Amino acid sequence: MIPLYKLEKFPPSLKWRKIAKIFGEAEYRLSRGIDLSAEDYGYLVHILELLTPDPGFAGITRALKDAYRTLKTRSPRERQDVSRILNTIRHFLLAKTGQAPADWDFIDHTGRLDPEKRRYFPGMWVYLEDIRSPFNVGAIFRTAESFGVERIFLSPWCADPNHPRAARTAMGCVSIVAWERLSPDTGLESILSGESSCFALETGGTELADFTFPLQGTLIVGSEELGVSPHALAVADASLGRVSIPTYGAKGSLNASVAFGIALQSWAGALSKVRYPCP
Repeated sequence: MIPLYKLEKFPPSLKWRKIAKIFGEAEYRLSRGIDLSAEDYGYLVHILELLTPDPGFAGITRALKDAYRTLKTRSPRERQDVSRILNTIRHFLLAKTGQAPADWDFIDHTGRLDPEKRRYFPGMWVYLEDIRSPFNVGAIFRTAESFGVERIFLSPWCADPNHPRAARTAMGCVSIVAWERLSPDTGLESILSGESSCFALETGGTELADFTFPLQGTLIVGSEELGVSPHALAVADASLGRVSIPTYGAKGSLNASVAFGIALQSWAGALSKVRYPCP
């Protein structure tokens, strides 16, 4: 713990950053089920009292004091309420210093994922072709795990799923979803064989509501800038074709990971009506 008298002497911006870090550490402990002691809460309250000359902090100080008074039973629900208060305070302080959080800066409150609890649809595969952003790769892994993808294949030039930003965004899903990076000498055809089918998420195809999703197959997701390559589109068109998401705004396009999530939920919804995921 940083002594209060030292915190009080810091310049405002530095003081806010230090206090944000202190509250982040307390929030992290609660997210792992570790209760804070009365001394810990007292320390946090006293820290906020250093900030009360600024009217913007007065309500937050009262909120933390109220949370402290409700912690007699230390129930999980109360921990969750206090975590939310700590989270609000932390981001309020960071905003005071002009810092905007990225997705990979957030505290993962879900804890370690248990691979034994993972369920997936056999034969539900995804091929990521030249997705450059680690954030998008991580978001796609998280979405794929949630909707039952069995395996993800990456083109040689995809961002690394183990990149810190990707791993943080995926929130543990990179370690429990099977994935494989294809070498430059192999291509999309190497993962297709026999009756295996594929389709591309791309403009100019069948609208999502009218598309017939396969029981087994590979969904191709293309580059953020250029979309699916002509070669991969030709492979998809020779198989199941393209699925497109109708949009109604001026932009007319979606972030790659967002579009993937919309399409994958529709595929998983169609599969869930005719088959069950494997435990």
